Amino acid sequence: MIACFLNKPKQLMKHKHITHLLYLLIVFITFLFPDNLQAQKLLIPMDLSQTDHLKAYGVAYAVLEKGRTVEWLLNFRGGAFMLDSDREIMRICQIRGVRIEQISGSQAAEIYAVVERENMETVLLENAPKVAVYAPPPPSAEPWDDAVRLALEYAQIPYMRLYDREVLSGELYQYDWLHLHHEDFTGQYGKFYGRYRNADWYIAKQAESEADAKALGFAKVSRLKLAVAEMIRDYVRQGGFMFAMCSATDTYDIALAAAGTDICETVFDGDGVEAQYAQKLDFGRCLAFENFTLVTDPMTYKFSDIDTTPETGLSARGDKGDYFTLFDFSAKYDPVPSMLVQNHTSVVKGFMGQTTGFNKSLVKKEVIILGEVEGQNETKYLHGNFGDGTFTFFGGHDPEDYRHLIGDPPTVIDLHKNSPGYRLILNNVLFPAAKEKKLKT
Repeated sequence: MIACFLNKPKQLMKHKHITHLLYLLIVFITFLFPDNLQAQKLLIPMDLSQTDHLKAYGVAYAVLEKGRTVEWLLNFRGGAFMLDSDREIMRICQIRGVRIEQISGSQAAEIYAVVERENMETVLLENAPKVAVYAPPPPSAEPWDDAVRLALEYAQIPYMRLYDREVLSGELYQYDWLHLHHEDFTGQYGKFYGRYRNADWYIAKQAESEADAKALGFAKVSRLKLAVAEMIRDYVRQGGFMFAMCSATDTYDIALAAAGTDICETVFDGDGVEAQYAQKLDFGRCLAFENFTLVTDPMTYKFSDIDTTPETGLSARGDKGDYFTLFDFSAKYDPVPSMLVQNHTSVVKGFMGQTTGFNKSLVKKEVIILGEVEGQNETKYLHGNFGDGTFTFFGGHDPEDYRHLIGDPPTVIDLHKNSPGYRLILNNVLFPAAKEKKLKT
């Protein structure tokens, strides 16, 4: 039939129904050979061409929720995502403002060839990770926001809130990924005593924490928080993914190291610091840090010399000159750190927090440094293995709020939808979805 049309063009032009026949021919070919006329793949670029980087992660997550797979192209166009062509996903991208490109089979083959040839790798994402955030349930008042929860909600990635009771009862094991943010696992209430001890929110928080500890069978808040930290440690050891920011990073390791002693002053737990506490710290129990020195003075807003937050409360570099640099890893040989640093820039704006960054000399040798402040003894972003699981620590409070103060309003992420700092957070959320054989390093 097709050959007949091609061999007799003059006769066909004389036929009064030629337009209709050609239309039917196109429909016929489309039905038999759809891949020849339609895109076989969708590419979600993550370079500077992307209109909304943060929602792009949510689109990838939505695809996984539908039981489909996503290819994460490490180091290709900022860590682009590629998936089978699908009208529903195209519609979701359009609604959410995420830029996509329709890719033919031959174009996809060219991309695979480039990835194979260059410092790039294809990692298959297979399952939507179940996400949990460690945070007190409403109506517990917190005079701050949580950058990770803001990112999850903006990207439309679902999560559940868990707190002490749920962690201790074992509910944590129902989830693949856990986030910690503002928590002080040492029982010193964030070391806010010096400035905020008379504030209503501080008084209420201390009373609530003491009541919770008693209800759960603990004499002190520090003992409750240690039990929670140890449950989380066991969760990671058995294969969980833990991501921490701000004060939940260093206080987590400090609490584990101080399990056999008392490092809390009387204003926190009713009795004093144990006289020989420094000699009783066990750094072998820590995930990321070692050989640190504690700051036990309740009037000092600092837990230890791990934290690089300047004593003046403002970096000498200032918000215009404060940056950290991401390391460039081999995607083929180091896929895990490569996933965690995927971005459209290697230089990221710095930001402060209860814990701003980490003293590089106190990081354990086996821990991978993902990002550091050049020329300084400061790492901002690190990752390590523990048992069958992993942990990632990211210093600072909010990537788009340089110096977040108590009571400040939350960041309006709509104004920062291409934020490199927020991208690092969302890299971690998708990390557990990667095919396990690619994670072996």
